[in-house]
Amino acid sequence: MEFMSQEGYDKLVAELNQLVKVELPRVIDAISEARDKGDLSENFEYRAAKREQSRLLGRIRFKQNVLAHARVIDPAKISADGIQLLSTVYVTNLATSKEMTFTLASPHEANVREGKISIKSPIGQALKGHREGDVIEVRVPAGLMRLRIDRIA
Repeated sequence: MEFMSQEGYDKLVAELNQLVKVELPRVIDAISEARDKGDLSENFEYRAAKREQSRLLGRIRFKQNVLAHARVIDPAKISADGIQLLSTVYVTNLATSKEMTFTLASPHEANVREGKISIKSPIGQALKGHREGDVIEVRVPAGLMRLRIDRIA
């Protein structure tokens, strides 16, 4: 079971629809066009289109599987006293005094540019369950980070 926000669920549905209704027919047309060019044993376009079809079908199956096991979380039912999925967390890096804001999201919704980090990431795992004022240590690829939790929204 994969928990996610309604926004993340809707985005995944839109991506799946794009793959099924736009990308797959385009690839099928490319295969048909390449097949019409003759000898398939030496037809690079045909082999490339078949590889693209295989890759696309894999992505479609993956997204269908995620959606089949997805459960949308109602943000109104999330408790603000401990950090959990969909919590927005304001932290300070104690080594650099840099303030950061994260929203803990499902791995499928994680996007660092939007400030959404995966709840399964090292920082997400370390933050989960903690409260305001807690200081946590997180082992990240760059080393050990000490973060103070300033606020949870």
